[in-house]
Amino acid sequence: MKMSMYQASVPRLAAMLENLSGILDKAQAHIDARRIDVAVLMGARLALDMYPFSKQVQIACDKARSVVARLADMEVPAYADDERTLAELQQRIARSAAFIRSVPPERIDGTEDKEIVLPVAGKPTRYGGMQLLLGHSIPNVYFHAAMAYAILRHNGVDLGKRDFLGNP
Repeated sequence: MKMSMYQASVPRLAAMLENLSGILDKAQAHIDARRIDVAVLMGARLALDMYPFSKQVQIACDKARSVVARLADMEVPAYADDERTLAELQQRIARSAAFIRSVPPERIDGTEDKEIVLPVAGKPTRYGGMQLLLGHSIPNVYFHAAMAYAILRHNGVDLGKRDFLGNP
């Protein structure tokens, strides 16, 4: 059985965002129990030169929406990067997952070789559909979700591997 572009994208990307939502639920419980200022966690990072927690979540959502929209020849939904609370990040995750799940398989299947041009470092970069999905977008979504997980874990949120992986 062959795996379709839809199967390789929509279910996996939506599931990762939904797992990220569960991780944020645990972070909110941690904040509430310890009376931590949410702004401290939103701005937390593992290294001075990396994006803070809030930006990690934003990018994971953005990359997931972007690849699905581009494969489906749809406008990429743009969201302002203005979330200041975990609840607002949860809304971003929910909107992103809902958009991704709304795209029907027939809009994505067969896009393995579709040419997609993206600006990378100010220069147009050409990707095939499968190359963009598997070589760029999915790794980026997982990277930024993993960084968000690691930042929360580093800040004492009780998380485990299963929280990140969910139930695939």
